[in-house]
Amino acid sequence: MRKSRFSPHYARLLERLKASRIERGVSQVELAKRLGVPQQYISRYEGGETRIDVVQLWRYCKALKISFTGLCKQLDVEFSKAGS
Repeated sequence: MRKSRFSPHYARLLERLKASRIERGVSQVELAKRLGVPQQYISRYEGGETRIDVVQLWRYCKALKISFTGLCKQLDVEFSKAGS
C-alpha cells in the first residue's frame, strides 16, 4: 500500500477495507459498479488519495455485504490494543 498522508489508524481502516474486498473476491471494478461510481474512486479510497467519510464507508460495507458496525467494533478493538 502507498504511504498514506493520514494517521496509522486511518491506514489500518484502508487495509481492512481492501482486505475485505479481496476476501470476497470482488474487484475494484465490480465494487465501483455496485456503488455506481467510477473504478478510480475505489482506487483512490484504497490508496489513501481520497479520504472516505462515514456515509461512504457505510455504503462500501453494504456493497461488500459486511457489517458496518462489525467493522467499527473490530477496528475499535485493534485501535485500543495499539494505543491511541
